[in-house]
Amino acid sequence: MGFINTIVAFFVEGGFWMYPIMIVGAVGLAIAVERFITLTRIELANKSAWTRIQEVLNKGDFDAARKIAANDKSTVSRLLEAGLALQGTVRRREDIEIAMEEEMMGLIPTLEKRISSVALFANISTLLGLLGTILGLIAAFNAVANANPAEKADLLSASISVAMNTTAFGLITAIPLLLTHSFLNSKAGSVVDSLEMISVRTLNIISRKAKRAELAQAA
Repeated sequence: MGFINTIVAFFVEGGFWMYPIMIVGAVGLAIAVERFITLTRIELANKSAWTRIQEVLNKGDFDAARKIAANDKSTVSRLLEAGLALQGTVRRREDIEIAMEEEMMGLIPTLEKRISSVALFANISTLLGLLGTILGLIAAFNAVANANPAEKADLLSASISVAMNTTAFGLITAIPLLLTHSFLNSKAGSVVDSLEMISVRTLNIISRKAKRAELAQAA
């Protein structure tokens, strides 16, 4: 109970500005949790869809691959659907690659959505902490100016200690949010990298199958 009482006393002594910092931190945390859950679901869905699509692609069954991609809502299926739609209708690899790159450009913003907000809320919490401290110090010096000379030193040190609580709380809130922002950026980047790798693998499979078909016709 002593530790909890210390935290409560620390928060109460910080004054009004502790509440905006707490709200900003809670909103940033909520966004971070939502993004983590969403990105994790996307990763798992992509792995499942790619496992099924890769199996039929390796067999050269592009119709089955198109059907799986069309009936699946994962990001990797949307990406592959754009490329597989042109398979068999165009001869150049570049045309399929461009179609998949265009789809990728539309997918990336959805993967990175709201991640930057986590860093924004971290910065806001830091600035609110500094603002609370500055306003607290102004109020402290105004109070000391009208105080008994014998009490000025004690009153000033106590007021400064309370005013610094908002800076400390702002930093306590901001540091985890910044670390979370970095982690989420890395997680979103790994999803994008996996999509790019799958795109290249699919293009290679299509190219190999097309070349074998040409050799078979020439023979």
